[in-house]
Amino acid sequence: MAPGLFAALAVMLLALLGIGTRIYISGDFNAIHGLLSLFFSTNLVVCYWEVCLFLKRDYVETRTEYWRTRKRETGRTPAVEFLLTRVPLRRILNPVVWADVWATYSQIDESFSDRRTLGFNVDVANGFFTPLPTVFLYAAFTIDFMPAVLAGILGLVLSWQWAYVTSVYWISFFLAGRHRLITRSELYIYIGAMNAPWVLFALLGCYVSVRLILDDSYRVLGH
Repeated sequence: MAPGLFAALAVMLLALLGIGTRIYISGDFNAIHGLLSLFFSTNLVVCYWEVCLFLKRDYVETRTEYWRTRKRETGRTPAVEFLLTRVPLRRILNPVVWADVWATYSQIDESFSDRRTLGFNVDVANGFFTPLPTVFLYAAFTIDFMPAVLAGILGLVLSWQWAYVTSVYWISFFLAGRHRLITRSELYIYIGAMNAPWVLFALLGCYVSVRLILDDSYRVLGH
């Protein structure tokens, strides 16, 4: 199976789990809940990648050079080639496989093959520290199993740090002059579009969380 297909299926299944559970329990669909379910599911998948970044950090550095050489020789885009590579199902969750996410992304931003940089460390931190709060918040938004105020506080803290850290990453990328080393399309796609959900959905999460606190109910999510 291609890693790109596996990642897309994982995100879809995780999102449908929350959406389907809500429909089963409440009998309705809420657009805000659906969007946040998609975002939480995406973050959980990316968290696994970030754990792999830490576990295979030496290997990522080696593979970064491999993909750089391969790009020169073939002219292919490393990220696309990796996502379309065929991987046996028995190896699809192997951290060695997902280390190539970062080795290929390092062709755009070398900070992910350098453990001394902001980009490397904030992503590793996200991978280890946000999965559990994400699952709790996802469950709370789906079945409101905890007081709305507590869910709002957790959501506000989690969402704000996503928006803040991603914004700082963007600023550091430009201040370091890395945007001059890539094409405009690479800048828009890999730096802009691929990181934007951790700002846009996080801001939506901030709004929802504030409403949970002020309303002391899950009304904003349609409960």
